[in-house]
Amino acid sequence: QVQLVESGGGLVQAGGSLRLSCATSGLPFSRLSMGWFRQAQGPEREFVAGISRSGNTYYEDSVKGRFTISRDNAKNTVYLQMNSLKPEDTAVYYCVAGSTIREGAVLKKHVDYNYWGQGTQVTVSS
Repeated sequence: QVQLVESGGGLVQAGGSLRLSCATSGLPFSRLSMGWFRQAQGPEREFVAGISRSGNTYYEDSVKGRFTISRDNAKNTVYLQMNSLKPEDTAVYYCVAGSTIREGAVLKKHVDYNYWGQGTQVTVSS
């Protein structure tokens, strides 16, 4: 059974930092391209950041320079370090995993990801 378990969300003031973690099980982690999406008010989930099997990264424009995605293959875990947080970053953040044979590919689309975590709330107060 595939599981993605997020942690690290919470309430923080604008300008603060949070680090999200996502522990995976049930799949060979090294074969997964990983990412984070977020959902604020409304039904759409927005791509935030992705990291390929080989460590290539890609970010949504509004988080470039503030967020950093990383992975630890030994711990089957992906992280999202979020600095200089803004109220508009407030959302439920979802960890995602996608199987791909392309080591360098960063998956960016909702449909590329096979597995989703349950989400963790991030609230940034002004």
